[in-house]
Amino acid sequence: MKAILGIKKEMTQIFNDDGIVVPVTLIIVKDVIVAAKKTQEKDGYTALVLGMGKKKHGTKAELGKYKTLGYVPEFVKETKISGTEKNSNLDVGSRLAPDIFAVNEKVDVMGISKGKGFQGVVKRWHFKGGPHTHGQSDRERHPGSIGQRMTPGRVFKGKKMGGRMGGEIKTVKNLRVVLIDKDQGLLGIKGAIPGNKGSFVMISSEK
Repeated sequence: MKAILGIKKEMTQIFNDDGIVVPVTLIIVKDVIVAAKKTQEKDGYTALVLGMGKKKHGTKAELGKYKTLGYVPEFVKETKISGTEKNSNLDVGSRLAPDIFAVNEKVDVMGISKGKGFQGVVKRWHFKGGPHTHGQSDRERHPGSIGQRMTPGRVFKGKKMGGRMGGEIKTVKNLRVVLIDKDQGLLGIKGAIPGNKGSFVMISSEK
């Protein structure tokens, strides 16, 4: 697997060779480094810990963990590798550029979705709501009864109810790379990706 970290910049649109408008999400991929390495001998598996940004105040544990790097990255993500040409031979401190991918290559983008706060069942789970007939005036968006009879006499775990929505790790698969700008450190992905503007994302491909 090859992977790189980035910061979601904004959405825009470009015209392809056929003159068709393509929606594009721009991702900043500057100053992405290898923060640490996991080895088969020491950790039982092979992986790279990618880092981006720099923390102003790292804890003693973090400073010890990234002692080889010399500072604590603001955002880190681990990605397993298995002999990938462009990623497997990198040392701690090596920088990654967006050209590890190619135009038209399919990638997966992982990020934290936008937080929606506390939401009801209609928005959170797409419930239809109650009927508007027979004089009902205050139950259109309510979930209805959730209880059981004597058996089992309780509400099952996982019942779809109102609650906190969003702010979860989401992965959108098989998005296509349409733009690579190594000089500006930009990567253009066709379509929308999870997260707010300025949020960290991880772009990966198993090829």
